[in-house]
Amino acid sequence: MHKTILIPVALDHAPLVQRKIDAAREMLAPGGKITLLTVLEQIGGFVAEFVTVKPENHLSARVLEKLREAADGADDIDCKVISGKPGVQITKYARDAGVDLIVVGSHSPGQEDYHLGSTASRVVRRAHCSVLVLR
Repeated sequence: MHKTILIPVALDHAPLVQRKIDAAREMLAPGGKITLLTVLEQIGGFVAEFVTVKPENHLSARVLEKLREAADGADDIDCKVISGKPGVQITKYARDAGVDLIVVGSHSPGQEDYHLGSTASRVVRRAHCSVLVLR
C-alpha cells in the first residue's frame, strides 16, 4: 500500500484520468493522498512577447479547475499545476513531495513516439520511486 501517489495528467490524455485514479485508489493506504499534477510547458520568449497576459486567460487557473473536476470533490485527492518540462518536473515534484508511487498513462507506441520520445518513458527512467504505467 502506498501513502502518497502522484498522477501526472496531460490535457490531451484526459480520458485516461479516471482509470489512473481508480488504479491509484486500489493501491492507496488508508489515510493516503493522491495528487493530480499537470506540468505546463513554458512559452518561449519569442512567443511570449506577442501574448497578452490577462488574469482571466491564465491557463494555470483553467487547468487547475479541470483537475478539480476530475477529482470530483474527493477528500483524498489534491490538485497541482506547475510549469517546466514534464519529464523532468514530474520526477522532481515526486522526489520533493516524498511520493511512493507515480501512475502514468501511455498510449500504444508508434513511430511518432519513437521520434519525439514520451513523458512516460522519461518518468520511468528518472523516478526515485515505483512507477505504474497504464495502457
